[in-house]
Amino acid sequence: MSTRSIPSDIEIARNTQLLPINEVAKRIGIPEDALELYGKYKAKVSVDQLPKKEPSSKGKLILVTAINPTPAGEGKTTVSIGLCDALNILRKKACLCLREPSLGPCFGVKGGAAGGGFAQIAPMEDINLHFTGDFHAVTAAHNLLAAMVDNSIHQGNPLQIDPRRVTWGRTLDVNERALRQIVLGLGGVANSVPRESYFIITAASEIMAILCLSKDLFDLRERLGNIVVGYNYSGAPVTAKDLKARGAMTVLLKEAIKPNLVQTLEGSPAFVHGGPFANIAHGCNSIVATQTALGLADYVVTEAGFGADLGAEKFLDIKCRKAGLKPDLTVLVATVRALKYHGGVAKSELGTPSVEAVTRGVVNLERHIENLRKYNLPVVVALNKFDGDTDEEINVVRECCARLGAKFAEASHWRDGGKGALELAQTVLATLDENPQSQFTPIYSDDLTIKEKIETVAKEIYRAGSVIYSKQAERQLATLVEMGCNSLPVCIAKTQYSFSADPQALGAPTGYELNVREIKLSAGAGFVVVMTGEIIAAPGLPRVPAAENIDINEKGETFGLF
Repeated sequence: MSTRSIPSDIEIARNTQLLPINEVAKRIGIPEDALELYGKYKAKVSVDQLPKKEPSSKGKLILVTAINPTPAGEGKTTVSIGLCDALNILRKKACLCLREPSLGPCFGVKGGAAGGGFAQIAPMEDINLHFTGDFHAVTAAHNLLAAMVDNSIHQGNPLQIDPRRVTWGRTLDVNERALRQIVLGLGGVANSVPRESYFIITAASEIMAILCLSKDLFDLRERLGNIVVGYNYSGAPVTAKDLKARGAMTVLLKEAIKPNLVQTLEGSPAFVHGGPFANIAHGCNSIVATQTALGLADYVVTEAGFGADLGAEKFLDIKCRKAGLKPDLTVLVATVRALKYHGGVAKSELGTPSVEAVTRGVVNLERHIENLRKYNLPVVVALNKFDGDTDEEINVVRECCARLGAKFAEASHWRDGGKGALELAQTVLATLDENPQSQFTPIYSDDLTIKEKIETVAKEIYRAGSVIYSKQAERQLATLVEMGCNSLPVCIAKTQYSFSADPQALGAPTGYELNVREIKLSAGAGFVVVMTGEIIAAPGLPRVPAAENIDINEKGETFGLF
């Protein structure tokens, strides 16, 4: 990545002549009859109208992940885009699979999630804002279920739902801390039964996770029916199926489950579909999109949220398990600047060369390489390069990779587009040639108990010394065991900034206590959520939200969106 002055992301995107989306579809073998157009440059794809491909001839699946994120940025999305463009430059049939951005970060502190520089997906403004309405459909389905819960209680409570044990809240795709804890039903008997509740951001909704883990519309319907909304006075779970809500929820989501097709600035096909939180959920794009891409392309580049300890672990232990996917290779993204941050350098000093700081911080990269190897996957380290990086600093990273047997490649896609990722693409292709058959295995088996799975991830991936459970977590765990949930995978929610649950513990901490404060069942998604540290599902806006800088000019053009 370059630090020299170039046009803003939105200016680059606006000045790029995009291909009509039917031409992009044609490049990857999607017939026009399978497209549902949303204007000129985006479309939904009717998967049942696509040509079928034998499982043995499906494409290679490349997972892009990263070291623990820092304020310096790592560029995981831009690497994914640049790699896909570079593979297509090399005349390989490659496709991209990414998540959809949430409006919360767009107007909060993180900004959009459509890449940057000359490595973007487009139309950037549409993708970062309302896109094809998938997030709105998830929000509506979630809140419909919430309304039906309270209506059932109000209308004589035939299911004997205990208002004190309703676990299903409301959702909104906006960062809003004032809605984290609320009281419903005030104003008298006509307004239902007063009780406490909460809001979460739409990306954290179990319905978003369900959308991304469903194999088709009827699998989606079945999973929606399995959502546990609370418990009755006898302590038995009450589900969306019990409330007769799953049919209407499925109708709201029948278009949302179709994957969205867009393109990179260089015309590479990109499926951008679903957007689950990478803490509360598994942080990956949809199974439908990934399987569709694998049936069309020879190489599929996909991304998992946050660092490899969170996103990659969930991709490998949850998504791949649910979908029967066998990834072929992982690309691990790092920057010299981020490694200096892990080496103790303040954000304001990251532009100052320091071989010593890189040497201290490279332990974070080493840990991630070692962890990914536990899944029997080859690792290619992609160094997302800045202009200020020195050869001496880069050599520290190169030598680390050589020492651990990981391939290494520099990339300048942010400045140079796909051409800047050619070295990375060639390294990926060579590594795949050396490893023609995927040897992928998850880190734990289904037959372990929930507690054994938690401790496997905590000790093998996070390198915790022990796991401590709160009394509430122990009670919840006992309930889940009684309900027969031991076979489910675990989705551990912790800070993305550290291997531990302490965001200030940079580098590669070991031997600490991982404290589990709460354990929740996501029965529809098919996993158990394990809450650690101070993770919240309803982010707030920062002191100066990005929304303050977003506006529209006299031509009707958006500015300030990044």
